[in-house]
Amino acid sequence: MPASQKNTSSSKANPWQQAKAAKEKAIKKHQAKANGLHPRNPHRGTEGKSDKYDFDRLCQLMPGLKEKLTTTPRGDTSIDFSDPDAVKMLNAGLLYQFYGIQFWDIPPGYLCPAVPGRADYIHNVADLLMASGQRNEPPKGKKITVLDIGTGANCIYPIIGSQAYGWSFVASDSSDIAFNTSKQLVKMNRNLSGRVRCRKQQDESHIFHGVIKKKEVFDLTICNPPFHASAEDAQAASQRKVDNLAKDDAELNEIGKAPLNFGGQQPELWCNGGEVGFLKTMIEESKDFAGQCLWFTSLVSRKENLPELQQMLADAGVAQSKVLEMAHGNKVSRILAWSFMIPEEHLEWSEISWDVPADQAQLPRTEFEPDEDAEDPEVLGDTLADNLDDDLNAEKRTN
Repeated sequence: MPASQKNTSSSKANPWQQAKAAKEKAIKKHQAKANGLHPRNPHRGTEGKSDKYDFDRLCQLMPGLKEKLTTTPRGDTSIDFSDPDAVKMLNAGLLYQFYGIQFWDIPPGYLCPAVPGRADYIHNVADLLMASGQRNEPPKGKKITVLDIGTGANCIYPIIGSQAYGWSFVASDSSDIAFNTSKQLVKMNRNLSGRVRCRKQQDESHIFHGVIKKKEVFDLTICNPPFHASAEDAQAASQRKVDNLAKDDAELNEIGKAPLNFGGQQPELWCNGGEVGFLKTMIEESKDFAGQCLWFTSLVSRKENLPELQQMLADAGVAQSKVLEMAHGNKVSRILAWSFMIPEEHLEWSEISWDVPADQAQLPRTEFEPDEDAEDPEVLGDTLADNLDDDLNAEKRTN
């Protein structure tokens, strides 16, 4: 038998080898799911498992949460995740327990994000910076500047990133209500003052233009984009979210049609063109700031959108792109990251920006000073609610 035929024959995997390979792949997939949240995520172990929350401690921090507690058929303490108020109280308690946020609230109907999953985004992009600087630990401190696109009314990424790593954030949004709410949250929590600045996007058709200033640089941009193309798509996604939770909390099986129980307004949940349309604009605009941002990143909800988005990045001429997968209970999400700089330029960026005193940094940084009017949340306990009422009434009048 010719050698070429022998090689061809031996290269074909027999059924036993194919079965073994499939089993190994399944094991790796199971291990990845079992590993769940990022190793540095303080919420690790809670994904999809409400019994892992320290409800005794959370109720001490948020006494109103006690009235929202339920018992699952398995006998575990939980909350009704279809109850927006219960979810909001849980979030407020987690933000207080892990990030020292003494006051957190959002207007009715606005997106109430899952804290563990949002924290995972921050820890995964911290790994990007760690790799760029060829370090053993993620860079920390105010010299690391991050732009949050569409921060929403919850300001969740700046809260977690500023407290977990000490980073500085610019939080942008085109919605008046979201912008004003985030601004009040920063004002009412002293540990956010001097680390988070809110910046209004005046033109909804733009993403980076009108937000990034001339010669201003960012180490990261992050985004939780509007994933859906319509309100109907958003409603269907909310139902799937409740269905997924029902796999872990049996009492949720009794829920019928899901409300948008995790909240969300039109700019937060859907836009023309959906996820792909939004990210197309982001990729196009990122070319204009190629030298001002080390890494551009965004969540991508649908895996099937990745090939089209990756082709857009190739057409845009990016130097690097990565897909970072994150496992959250029954859900796998992903971060799409891209940069117009090669690895050698990343290392140089870190050396001239992160490793020198702020006054000697060769890259211009956004200067954050503590708010002179930063308030004590105990004194301004009703101020945010009052302001939200005013904003909501104004929005109703304009509509």
